Amino acid sequence: MRLRRIAAALMERVESAGVAGAAPYAAFEHAVLLAEQVRERTEALQQTLAELHAAKAEAEAANLSKTRFLAAVSHDLMQPLNAARLFTSALEEHDLPAPSTRLVGHVGRSLQDVEALLGTLVDISRLDAGVLEPDVAPFPVARLLDVLAEEFRQMAAARGLELHYVRSDAVVASDLALLARVVRNFLTNAIRYTEHGRILLGCRRRAGGLEILVGDTGPGIPEAQREAIFQEFQRLGERRDAEDRGLGLGLAIVDRIAGILDHPLRLASVPGRGSLFAVRVPAGRLPAAPPSAPAPAWEGDVLAGTRVWVVDDDPGICEGMTALLAGWGCEVRTATSLAALEADLDAHASGEAADVLLVDYHLGEGDPDGLAVAARLRERQPGLAVVVITANHDASIKSLTRQRGYGCLLKPLKPLRLRMQLVGLQGGGSE
Repeated sequence: MRLRRIAAALMERVESAGVAGAAPYAAFEHAVLLAEQVRERTEALQQTLAELHAAKAEAEAANLSKTRFLAAVSHDLMQPLNAARLFTSALEEHDLPAPSTRLVGHVGRSLQDVEALLGTLVDISRLDAGVLEPDVAPFPVARLLDVLAEEFRQMAAARGLELHYVRSDAVVASDLALLARVVRNFLTNAIRYTEHGRILLGCRRRAGGLEILVGDTGPGIPEAQREAIFQEFQRLGERRDAEDRGLGLGLAIVDRIAGILDHPLRLASVPGRGSLFAVRVPAGRLPAAPPSAPAPAWEGDVLAGTRVWVVDDDPGICEGMTALLAGWGCEVRTATSLAALEADLDAHASGEAADVLLVDYHLGEGDPDGLAVAARLRERQPGLAVVVITANHDASIKSLTRQRGYGCLLKPLKPLRLRMQLVGLQGGGSE
């Protein structure tokens, strides 16, 4: 009797703990069913998450692969493009008949268009992939702006505009190549959309740094469009003419580069009166304060007699460099490898020395890179000034060249920047 009472009490407790209005066994079945559904949905969710992770990894790998592919393709494309730019620049130094001068000018501008479009494609790809690492170092801002002012003064004059440049002796800390992309895009847009008047390039000192600004007397930008113009494939208005081949990516690249460098941007504009674009750069401090250098000389025979060795595995680039440098009065010796240059030098009993070595970073397969070539030739001639030229924009290469006291120029080589580098080296400095 006692066991029956205990069993009845237990059954009552089970029933009272079950689902309201349901038998105990039905409640048990319901709980089991719910548990099974939870398990199935949990497994499905885990599978979906695993598939998402795999898809994300695959997309990231594809993006990096695309970036590596574009970098490789751009290097191969840069070689003939670089040679073509050198040849056209050398031709511009000659006293040609007016029709020939116009033709050379058209070729040069077309090559600049190709360079700009290719550079934009590679830049946006590297920015999207997140593989663009800045190489921040201190440098005089004039080292950047002097060349840009001279380059864009000629472009502005071709459109009937005046470029007014206010030089600064301030030192900033940034990635010179990336900052150049930002300021170059500002200047390109200013010239593209200004019908008459002038362009201003200058600096203003700010707390903790310097603001580099580009102003124009163009049509201005309505308030409603000031955010949209920093988006991809957006233009500042209608195309100016048939020569304008931009992709509408310039300011999108500017915005991303400024984010990577942590350099704030500023835009001020008055419709009908003009616009001002500015980027704020932190102040820098050079390791040793050199005496203030005068503005570089662009005219005359300042480079006459400068002895230059050129090492590049592309014979076309060697020929183009010879034509360009000889036009500036330099004495040039070229070679496609270190072994070829040393054999040529050894064949001359006089042991000819050089003032400057211009060496490509990526040489032939199986050959040492440009840094190794420079080290070997500096053993042969201590104190030899070196400029490494490369189509690879990796921060590590720029950092290594700077650490060794070498200059570094990017392909396609801009003759004006090369000339400035050589003039600076003639003055005893190293860029």
